[in-house]
Amino acid sequence: MSFKKALTEQQISTENLLLEKKAVAEQRAETHSIIEELLEDGSDPNALYEIEHHFSAKDFKLLEKAAIVAFKLGYEVHDAEELEIEDGTVLMCCDVYRDSPLDAELINKQVVQLMMLTEKIGINYDGWGTFFEDPNYDDAEEKPVEPKALH
Repeated sequence: MSFKKALTEQQISTENLLLEKKAVAEQRAETHSIIEELLEDGSDPNALYEIEHHFSAKDFKLLEKAAIVAFKLGYEVHDAEELEIEDGTVLMCCDVYRDSPLDAELINKQVVQLMMLTEKIGINYDGWGTFFEDPNYDDAEEKPVEPKALH
């Protein structure tokens, strides 16, 4: 291998590393923003949240491969769906999720883990989301529906 070719490959590797660091930093900022907005809106800081991480790919087999690995890592997996984006491209998408406290450090670890997974497999990591948890909701108030006997 020539010195010039090795240097070029090293530069590409360094540029990729910088891009990955930038993507992780952007996701960390996004995590902070999501948590801050939820808490400002009054979401329960002590609840367990279903943290949904979004995957997309043009190739269903690659998406499926990523979903299987995520499942083996302890995530639950939602069914894949087709999504047509603005330019007419059709992507296959799915969410992998795990119940978690609203803890930035813990969520960021999940984000980095799944970003590395999607990068390795060659699909897109499209961020994460969750739902508002009402601190006044009392599931004990919900009375179980008793089945009625059939005659």
